[in-house]
Amino acid sequence: MANHASARKRARQTLKITERNKHFRTTTRTHVKRVRAAVAAGDKAAAETALKTAVKLIDRAVAKGLWHRKAGSRYISRLTSQVSAL
Repeated sequence: MANHASARKRARQTLKITERNKHFRTTTRTHVKRVRAAVAAGDKAAAETALKTAVKLIDRAVAKGLWHRKAGSRYISRLTSQVSAL
């Protein structure tokens, strides 16, 4: 348990930041899953629109520090190649 005022404030901030990060991380994963589902179904139009949204969210996750820069690039690269192969 935090004993100093500054430690209590940090604990409050950590809870808020953790919730915000969790929301953003799950949203990004959901959109990545939508791209993969469209690729599996063979629906090129749906896959391209889902990819566009997913790339924006992945870039934002990288900018916010939720994912490493190279991990974001890897996700984008693999998803793009899967959609292009349709």
